[in-house]
Amino acid sequence: MSELAAFLKALTPESKASLGAQLIKIPSYPFRIGRESRETGSSLFPDTRRRQDSSPNNDLYLFDPGKVLNISREHFQIEQRNGGFFLVDRNSMCGTIVEGETIGQGRNGGAKQLHDGDVIIVGTSASNHIFKFVIGS
Repeated sequence: MSELAAFLKALTPESKASLGAQLIKIPSYPFRIGRESRETGSSLFPDTRRRQDSSPNNDLYLFDPGKVLNISREHFQIEQRNGGFFLVDRNSMCGTIVEGETIGQGRNGGAKQLHDGDVIIVGTSASNHIFKFVIGS
C-alpha cells in the first residue's frame, strides 16, 4: 500500500509566485512556511532582515511586501503524524485561517488536522497567500 502524498495548490497569483508553480508536492515533514526576510535594499522593518548567508529556517518562503505584515518569519508548518496531516502554528502573530477557523494568533501556537480540499489563508483574511491542501497518491 502506498503512502498518501500531500500537495499545496496556489489559489492566488502571490501564492503561485511563492510556490514557483500552481501545485507542489510536499517533499518532507515537517514542512516549514514563513515570511521571506532576506530582503535586499531598504526595508520598512530592517531589524527583521536575515543575513544573506544564514541557513534557511523555512522550506517555503512567502513574500509579504505590504506595510502591515500578515506573515511571520516562522509562521506555520505541516506535519504528518498518526496517518494524518496537521497544520501547526509556529507562534505566529496573525495566525493561519483553515476553513474559516483561525489557528494560532498572538504568538499562542495551536494545531488543526488538515483534510483534502482545506483552504489555508496565511495570516489574516486580508492576506494574498491562499492555498488549497490536497491529498493524493
